[in-house]
Amino acid sequence: MPRPHGFTYDEHADGSVTITHQGRAAGTLRGARAAKFLAEAASGDQQLVMARWTGAYKHGNERVARRHPRNQG
Repeated sequence: MPRPHGFTYDEHADGSVTITHQGRAAGTLRGARAAKFLAEAASGDQQLVMARWTGAYKHGNERVARRHPRNQG
């Protein structure tokens, strides 16, 4: 599975976090969710964490795409 890329996040003075993907806003976290996200992002792979928190992670078609003739090696 390809590794997600293009995610960034900005922490704001009011404690909220805005996650962007390739320059477009993908999600905003506030309060306890923002704190939990920041703790998780500091301890793991940030790209995977941001993909998971925005919902852009494993849409369910990865297994089907792997079996497609175009993707056979």
